[in-house]
Amino acid sequence: MVKRRIVQALTALAYNLNLPGFVQGRIYQGKLKNICVPGLNCYSCPGALGSCPIGSLQSAIGAVYYKVSFYVVGILIFVGALLGRFICGWACPFGLIQELLHKIPSRKLRHKKAFGWLKYGKYVFLAVFVVLLPIVFYVQGGLASPAFCKYICPAGTLEAGIPLVALNASLQSSVGWLFSWKLLILVGVITLSVFIWRPFCRFVCPLGAIYALFNKISVFGMRFEPASCTHCGACARVCKADIDPSKTPNNTECVRCGDCVKACPTAALKFGAVYGKRPLSNIPERQA
Repeated sequence: MVKRRIVQALTALAYNLNLPGFVQGRIYQGKLKNICVPGLNCYSCPGALGSCPIGSLQSAIGAVYYKVSFYVVGILIFVGALLGRFICGWACPFGLIQELLHKIPSRKLRHKKAFGWLKYGKYVFLAVFVVLLPIVFYVQGGLASPAFCKYICPAGTLEAGIPLVALNASLQSSVGWLFSWKLLILVGVITLSVFIWRPFCRFVCPLGAIYALFNKISVFGMRFEPASCTHCGACARVCKADIDPSKTPNNTECVRCGDCVKACPTAALKFGAVYGKRPLSNIPERQA
């Protein structure tokens, strides 16, 4: 969908409007950094105006008695309850990068049995690296180290690590094994993205895991009209997340990219407000 590509590109630009930072190699630290953007965008990116919700959540683990922790959790709950994984499909710069890489001609891997259990990996990363390890670090040293950002996040490496090292001679002389490790992860994600649609989002991303928890109950979602469905299977064939939208239109793996909506010949699938698990059009009118 051309419209979605435009929104993705504009979102990435809006998140990173501090363009001079890419020339100066400096991190913006103004008042806007107190605001979390809804998508995964590294705090330390030279262009970033806001904070990453996952980085903020990890930092908030060690500040549970302060407002910031409730603010971050509140933002995630609000966005998740309103939009679910729509953010993943329309407002995540790293998701856009993976999708563009997937357009490189190659053999595409789909409908693999391993994907069925690999999708639970993002919940493991959320529990271990975003919640558990920051708590352990805080208990041991009084500081909640952002473990996911520090040891895993390839988006941070691409958006912040590489630009900052390239633009700062002092950092070039101090990089060590950790930077090399994260470069290796980034190269792995880039390579897999050519063959597998959005592998980081589907198998690793803790922000995707959080929003996925709300996908079936979010206000905005996928509406399915059974009476209009001809069971042609067109929606399942185009879904790169290996979902059958006619069976589970608000599946936790759905990033609401809209490919199934475009492919459906009878308009049985569409975006809209959803009441619980049923489309609004299927809710019987109250009898007078």
